[in-house]
Amino acid sequence: MLKKNVGTIDRTLRIILGLGLLAGFFLNREGAYSWLYLIGIIPLVTGLMSSCPLYSIFGLSTCPLKKQ
Repeated sequence: MLKKNVGTIDRTLRIILGLGLLAGFFLNREGAYSWLYLIGIIPLVTGLMSSCPLYSIFGLSTCPLKKQ
């Protein structure tokens, strides 16, 4: 399973952005480039999973540090 590397604020913004782009797709299907709205699937899925493959590649994390 993928390691969590997306924090709460980042996760919320990804979900909102993804849902907004997908809503744009359904509201504007006749547009010339309406298929570009489907890019919203990526932030939506990474937000719901709390894991971003690009963050893993670059060694980034927006999760709060755990206190020991």
